[in-house]
Amino acid sequence: MSTILVGVSPAMNKIRETVSRIARNAALNVVITGETGVGKEVVARSLYETSLRNKKEFVKVNCAAIPDTLLESELFGIEQGAYTGAHKMRKGKFELADDGVLFLDEIGDMTFHLQAKLLHVLQSGEYSRLGSETNLRSNTWVISATNHDLQQKIEKKEFRQDLYYRLNMVKIHIPPLRERPEDIPELIAHYTQVYRRIYTDREISPLNTYTFDRLCRCPWPGNVRQLLSALKRILLIGCDQATLSEILDEESPRINGASPAAPPIYDHLMGEIRDLATKSPEALADFSLKGIKQHAVDIIEREAISQILTMTNWNRTRASKILKISYKTLLTKISQLHITKPQ
Repeated sequence: MSTILVGVSPAMNKIRETVSRIARNAALNVVITGETGVGKEVVARSLYETSLRNKKEFVKVNCAAIPDTLLESELFGIEQGAYTGAHKMRKGKFELADDGVLFLDEIGDMTFHLQAKLLHVLQSGEYSRLGSETNLRSNTWVISATNHDLQQKIEKKEFRQDLYYRLNMVKIHIPPLRERPEDIPELIAHYTQVYRRIYTDREISPLNTYTFDRLCRCPWPGNVRQLLSALKRILLIGCDQATLSEILDEESPRINGASPAAPPIYDHLMGEIRDLATKSPEALADFSLKGIKQHAVDIIEREAISQILTMTNWNRTRASKILKISYKTLLTKISQLHITKPQ
């Protein structure tokens, strides 16, 4: 899993700044909020890797995936002989994460019973394994994540307010991808390189303009996780327009209607081609298939370069990396295609 915080949106810039500031001492417990799939674990791991605790363990517990009867022993461990079948001592996640990070994913799904036990550990810094009366000291940085509104759960008496205050010393909220579309090109570029490094036995070609445009215009209700799922499939199997539509429809029917709208670039090109029928023979004297093909390429390149420059705030170094061309080539194309920076 990549732990780089990818994006150029103000929200992602703020998150990067918060991570850098908080990770310096790794003493304040953090709650990361956001919809499913926005990348809460990526932020948690970035906090860990940026901190001085990164030489110790990063231990993850999914509070929603483990039954309440097992979660207590999972967190605090079991003493040998604690119950029938407990033939040996087993360390809990708190013990394994000592001097490191304990990441409590889906903390909003933890039961009231376990919330009280977790609160005790955070208040006293001590806990004991099940079946033991010996107290163990805890020096663990607790990072939690949830897609629930914890304040709302507090009002409904489903989450302890005192635990919330202990966990929520610092809050990091990750907005959904639909609210930061400028991050999509960056995510596509970054994870295309990630998948190239992972799947070295596959030949992964760059996305064509049509596919890139479709991916950038999708609302992605499943957020980054859904985008990356679609991107991975597209890169590994390659696809034409029909297959691309099938993949996006399978990812979520909410992304597309019955038939996806054609990209604006396509409409523009077809409009110019249809105009040929209205021109006089004299006006078509210089027309050729090769010429119209080059004209189409110029329009597509101009649109693609303009979009990337806008999304990178005209950072030409970053834009050239996303476009996978040299800085010098980018400057040449900006001049040749008459691309100007908005005032």
